[in-house]
Amino acid sequence: MTRVRIVGGRAMRGWTLAAALLASAAPGVVVAQAAAAKAPAPAPSALSESVAAVVNDDIISTYDLGQRMRLLIVSSGVQPTAESLPQLQQEALVSLVDQHLQLQELRRVERDQKISLIATDEELELELADLAKQNNTSKEQFLAALAARGVSAETLRGQLRAQVSWQRWIRGRYGTRLRIGDDQIKAAQQRIVAAASKPQYQISEVLIDASRVGGMDAAMSGGAQLVSELQKGAPFPAVARQFSAAPSAAAGGDAGWVSQGELAPEVQAALDQMRPGQLSQPIPVRDGVYLVFLRDKRAGSGGTLVNMKQAAVALGAQASAGDLEAARVKLERVRSAATSCADLEAAAAKVPGVVAGDLGEAEVADLAPQFRDAAQTLPTGQLSQPIRTNAGLHLVVVCGKRASGVEEADRAQIENRLFGQQLSMISRRYMRDLRNSAAIETR
Repeated sequence: MTRVRIVGGRAMRGWTLAAALLASAAPGVVVAQAAAAKAPAPAPSALSESVAAVVNDDIISTYDLGQRMRLLIVSSGVQPTAESLPQLQQEALVSLVDQHLQLQELRRVERDQKISLIATDEELELELADLAKQNNTSKEQFLAALAARGVSAETLRGQLRAQVSWQRWIRGRYGTRLRIGDDQIKAAQQRIVAAASKPQYQISEVLIDASRVGGMDAAMSGGAQLVSELQKGAPFPAVARQFSAAPSAAAGGDAGWVSQGELAPEVQAALDQMRPGQLSQPIPVRDGVYLVFLRDKRAGSGGTLVNMKQAAVALGAQASAGDLEAARVKLERVRSAATSCADLEAAAAKVPGVVAGDLGEAEVADLAPQFRDAAQTLPTGQLSQPIRTNAGLHLVVVCGKRASGVEEADRAQIENRLFGQQLSMISRRYMRDLRNSAAIETR
């Protein structure tokens, strides 16, 4: 059970620290913009260093807290105003507590299992170089830009060390155990096809995890402050990377295209009232608070494309009952030998008088009525019963199905997305358990 003890006047200390930061901090900009800044580093705050929090006997100093706040200002683009600083302080403190809990847990596992988990200095330098490259600058210029904003390079290294090491541990411990089955992938593909006829939304999202920030009231308050900062011009991707608990945070909150019904009902209700270019107000959901930016919207597709193959025996319209029965027997031999779209032609080649071929991709509405019924009702990969037309007797199989104007869902992309969602859920639960069992004092 978490043992949290508030020591001293937290609000007064917090506002003293916030005031010192507000006096010395330059306007918040993203790191890419900061790289071009030539201003000298702000003068050190006159605030003496003291204890801001204790996490299982690890001390977080007011200097650490102030540094993390500066890093949040620079990297999120949130303006350091009297209104925004309390939330920046809260987020900085929560992230530092999480960082200490993660490193403590990783050190425990290293001791118990005699393995190396925590990122080395060499690995951190590679991460820094990659981060600088993403911001179109060199590592030296990147760190100089941070220093010009009063952010120590060690503050960024500390954050990166915890993030890289924790992600490695979660992926290493649980990634090899997770199995995304064919049934999950097929179900996702079928949902995509089924949802293609519904309205679709291209969104960016921020999820504020209520259990992480101290409850729904704190999450709603934080969400309202973020909305205010975003309306003032803070870049959504930068805010999402720093504040969001959703799996999309690493992509700047980009959740891509989603269909009506995929999101929580509360979020869907908000989207239904929004126009492209609009930002939602904070939306309370089961796990916390959502912010959604609607980038684009499109109507659902009305048509369905199917890719089909057939095996057939040629029969005229006046064929006798005996000829029809003989053709049926041949096609039943094919049905018993073929198990999917892939082996239909090979199975048909072994039965004299049966010809197989690819029918290509076509709109369901454009198919002959006998084939249309099969295309609409058959699961992908399942062979139909023999179908009679004026040209002969046919077996058909649906090899693929998608909505018109919608690209067929890529299996690898679906698998990666499901894998990432499950790992993110595991990590959040792991962190929740660590917080619940920790002794955390904030002062």
